[in-house]
This record gives sequence, structure tokens and C-alpha cells, in this order.
Amino acid sequence: MKSKFISRIAFLLSAALPAAAFATAAADQAIGEAARSSYNFRSFLQDRVKVGVQDGVVTLTGTVQDTGDKALAEDTVHNIPDVVSVENKITVVSTYPEHSDAWIAFKIRGQLLVKANVSAATTTVAVQDGIVTLGGTAGTLAQKELTEICAKEIDWVKSVKNDIVVKSEPAMSETIGEKIDDASITTQVKFALLSHKATSALDTKVTTTDGVIVVSGKAGAAAEKALVSKLARDVRGVKSVTNNMTVKS
Repeated sequence: MKSKFISRIAFLLSAALPAAAFATAAADQAIGEAARSSYNFRSFLQDRVKVGVQDGVVTLTGTVQDTGDKALAEDTVHNIPDVVSVENKITVVSTYPEHSDAWIAFKIRGQLLVKANVSAATTTVAVQDGIVTLGGTAGTLAQKELTEICAKEIDWVKSVKNDIVVKSEPAMSETIGEKIDDASITTQVKFALLSHKATSALDTKVTTTDGVIVVSGKAGAAAEKALVSKLARDVRGVKSVTNNMTVKS
């Protein structure tokens, strides 16, 4: 009787194993698809990073332009549900010498992909001796001015000549960024806070659900808390921001 019971348990366990393995494989596939289809991987990394997943552990390989892109890939994957850990084996191979004109142009184009209310698709960027010339079209004067502000935020930019033409209707439908995943938004908000001198050292936590940002943590002053909200709202794809940070007394 006992042997029959043990045999029955063994049979049930053996039957459950394939189902569990299938569920794990399906979860791994979902993680991989989420990473590859994310806005950050499509727009910034552009298929330069390969994604492998095994039991929730993600392995990243490939080559990118700088350490910022390498960190961007890793942080984006960390923000995907069910990821256990990330092994970042990406190699940094820079095509552009740091602080060169080509490097500045590369950084500006990346900035335009992140910022809300600017046109990444219809803006051209040229740099000569640190002087930036913006061309292309914008739908409004405000969009033109915001694009210039974005360019000026990049290190080593000496000045910006804004030759963008304002048209009542954009010359090209701005489809880029219309559907941005939460993992990409979370990463871009965190990077925006880390890259700003006034917020880089703040204790913050960022979560995103359907484009709605929730920020928690500590700020040294009310002005710092307000700045965090502004920087988060300026990220492309953000619908609204709830700032639950506490201000130190």
C-alpha cells in the first residue's frame, strides 16, 4: 500500500514538472520580448543589445556607444516584472571621441528622444566646434524653444543656433514615443534625476504604472521636491506625476 502511495506521488510530481518548465519558459520569453520591444531598446539601443533569459536571469550582450547606454539597458531590464537579476556583458565601443562634435550631436539626439513636447523625428542636429545648429520643423513656437533648451543642457555645447521652422502642422507625424512602456519611462525619469546637479544626490524611488509616475523618498527642501516633479513631467511618455517625497525639516 505504501509503495503504491509513493508511486502515485512520484507520478504526480513527474507530471507537474513539464508544466512548471513550460510556465518558466513562457515567463522568460515574455521578459525577453518586453525588453526587446521597450522604447529604450528600440529608440536608443536600436538592436545593438541582445537579450537572453534563463529562469528570470537576463543576460545582456552586444556593443554600445558609451557607459550611459550600457547602464540604460541594464536599468530598463531591471524595471521589467519577474526579472530576477541582470548580467550585463555589454561592451562599450565608442565611435565618437568624448566631447567631440559628433559626440555632442549624438547626445543631443538622445536628449530629444527622451524629452516631452519636442520633435525628435523632424529635428536635424549639426555641430561645428561646439556650436550647435538645429534645423527641421516644429509644430509650435514653444516646441522650437524647448528643443533649443534641450540642446543647451548637453555638456560642452558652446551655443545653439535655432533654425527650426515653425509650421502650423508638423511636417511629419510624430509617432515616436506615442506608446512608451513603463520600464523605459521609469529608467528615463531616474536618469533625468541623476543627471541634474540639484537632484542627483536625492534619495528617490520611482515607479510607473500606465505612464503615471509615483515618486517617493526624501528631499532637502520644497524646491528640490518641486524640481523632481518637473524633471519627471518633462520625460516623454509621462502622463502625470504624484510626488510623495517628504521634505526634511
